[in-house]
Amino acid sequence: MQITNTSGTLYIVPTPIGNLSDISPRALDVLKEVDLIAAEDTRHTSRLLSHYSIGTSTISMHDHNEAARSNQLTSKLIEGKNIALVSDAGTPLISDPGFIFVRDCREKGIPIIALPGPCALTTALSASGLPTDKFTFHGFLPVKQQAKANVLESLTNSGCTTVFYEAPRRIHDTMAACNESLQDD
Repeated sequence: MQITNTSGTLYIVPTPIGNLSDISPRALDVLKEVDLIAAEDTRHTSRLLSHYSIGTSTISMHDHNEAARSNQLTSKLIEGKNIALVSDAGTPLISDPGFIFVRDCREKGIPIIALPGPCALTTALSASGLPTDKFTFHGFLPVKQQAKANVLESLTNSGCTTVFYEAPRRIHDTMAACNESLQDD
């Protein structure tokens, strides 16, 4: 089903990775003007909104409710409401929820505008001192040690910079696994 031009727009809005000042004026304008903000964690997003005195209502959309929430939110968009999608930090969908929702919006012809902004991947890569002309991104490594070792082993001779995300509580284990799997022979 294709919708008419009277539908609302989905805005994909990057949020600060750590410093609340790292948000663009355009992102703040969108967050103030939309009818609803779909947030990975409404408690986390409320701190950002409070800091900038933004009173827009929020609704949760995370890994565990995205499919059901997508149906609810696409209906609101079809009714003409504008919605912003945010994650806890950085650009939504980059190892964060939103894929199902964006795919559903695309299938229904709902306009989507992605704003540029903070992304941990490119921020870290640009300051790493590693080659950036060619790189791969693999999101989060598996939690289980053997699965993690298998992924790392498969990338041993990739020939380019490889970037992963990792949770702070698992960083030491992951660094040990990288050290073991990616040693020079």
